[in-house]
Amino acid sequence: MAIRFELDPALTSALREAVVSLWTDVTNAGGAVGFVDPVARDEVLPTADAAFAAIDDGLDRLLAGYEGERLVAMLIFVDNRFVLKDHWCTLKRVMVHPDCQGRGYGVALMREAERLARQLGREALHVTVRGGLGLERFYAALGYKEVGRLPGALRVGPGDDRDETLMWLPLR
Repeated sequence: MAIRFELDPALTSALREAVVSLWTDVTNAGGAVGFVDPVARDEVLPTADAAFAAIDDGLDRLLAGYEGERLVAMLIFVDNRFVLKDHWCTLKRVMVHPDCQGRGYGVALMREAERLARQLGREALHVTVRGGLGLERFYAALGYKEVGRLPGALRVGPGDDRDETLMWLPLR
């Protein structure tokens, strides 16, 4: 089955629940989306609610990927909220459901984000990556370049600090 994308879908209660479920499932499969496994739905909910509020306010934008009617991928275009940075944005919460990985959905999601960003007048995209998972290679294969690294910035557990890698994709 193919993936279909929708920018700014209506944030119904069903979609909000699907996002929280996806977020929880991705985290519990080892995904680096703001939490460390194991995580419960109730732990994800406050962060998701804050993201939903920014989307509802029109500051940020949700890109949802569906297989049929099921949400299987997503990311959030996060506005910088600073006029001197209006020409680029950060992609956050980039995720594909664990049982859909290996189908090219991650690449498709990122390519769709790139296409939409150009359409929205953005000149560059930024992502941050949790070190130690090999995610830098995924983004590098898409053309992103490492532009900085914060050593030990992410504490994922006692004695387990990871670098936060800053990656950048010019869209010109």
